[in-house]
Amino acid sequence: MPDDLIILGAGPAGLTAGMYAARARVGVRLLEKGLSGGQMNNTERVENYPGVQSIEGIELAARMEKQAVEFGVQITSAGVRRVTWTRAGFVIATDSGVEYESRALIVAVGASPVRLGIPGEERLAGAGVSYCAVCDGPFYRDQDIAVIGGGDSAVEEAVYLTRFAKTVHIIHRRDEFRAIKEIQEKAFQEPGIRVHWSSVPVEILGETGVEGIKIRSVKDGSSEILKVYGVFFYVGLKPNLVEGLEDLVQTDPGGFIVTDDKMACSTPGLFAAGDIRSKTLRQISTAVGDGAIAAYSAQHYLEGR
Repeated sequence: MPDDLIILGAGPAGLTAGMYAARARVGVRLLEKGLSGGQMNNTERVENYPGVQSIEGIELAARMEKQAVEFGVQITSAGVRRVTWTRAGFVIATDSGVEYESRALIVAVGASPVRLGIPGEERLAGAGVSYCAVCDGPFYRDQDIAVIGGGDSAVEEAVYLTRFAKTVHIIHRRDEFRAIKEIQEKAFQEPGIRVHWSSVPVEILGETGVEGIKIRSVKDGSSEILKVYGVFFYVGLKPNLVEGLEDLVQTDPGGFIVTDDKMACSTPGLFAAGDIRSKTLRQISTAVGDGAIAAYSAQHYLEGR
C-alpha cells in the first residue's frame, strides 16, 4: 500500500517536513542514504539559528532527527536511484532494489560541493584534497594548508582550520571576499591566515598525497607554487538531482528546482524544499522554513485528493 507522503533527504528541510507532516497525522516515510542532518554534519558550529546561541552542527542534526522520530516520522536508510510519476502518485526506486510508492513527494536532497576539475583534484581526493574542514581539519596539525573560495563557507572554514594548521592560505579569484562582514573580520584577525587575492588554483601537486598547489594570478597571469599538504574546496554547490526528476520539474540555469511559494513543482503532488530549490539564500533557517511550507502544502494536496 502506498505511503501518503515520502520525503527524500533527511537534512533540516526533510526532517522539518517530516515533523510537520507527522504532527498533521499524515503517513510519512523519509528516505535517507547517509547520516540525518545533511550539511549540518559538516559544520563545526551553528551560531545563526534563532534561539540557539551556539551549537555543534552534528548535535543540532541529532536533535532534529530525534524530534522528528518522536513525532512518528519513519526514517528508512535507502539511496534513491530514480523517481517515476504515475496517475496514482510516485514510485521511488532505491539502490537496494526496493521500490516505495507514495501519493505525494517532497524532494529535499540538498546540494553537494562543486569540484573544479583541475589536475590532481580528483586523483588526490581523500589524500589531501577535501571538501569538509570539520571532517579532515584535525589531520593537518601544524601544517600549511589552502582553502579555495571567498564566500561564507570558505572564509568561515578557513578560520576554523587555524585551530590546527600553522598557516591557512585562502585563494580567492576576486580582490575582496563575498563573505558577510562578521566572518571577514574574524579572518582578518587571524595571524595564521594569508590571503592570495585575484588568484585561481590551476593544479594540485603530489603523487600519493598533496605536496603543493599551483596558483595563477587572474590579473597578470603569473604563477606561484605554495607548499601545502591539504587543500579544502569551497567554490559553490550543485543540486543533488535524482534521476527522473528532470522530467517532472522545472530547473534554473544551475539545475536547482523551481517552485512556487507553496514549494510546489510543476508536477501535481511534487514539492521541493531546502538547498535543492532555486533560491537566493541557503541556510539551516531557510531550509527549515521550506520544509514546514512543503509539508503543509503536501497535506492540503492529499486532503484535496
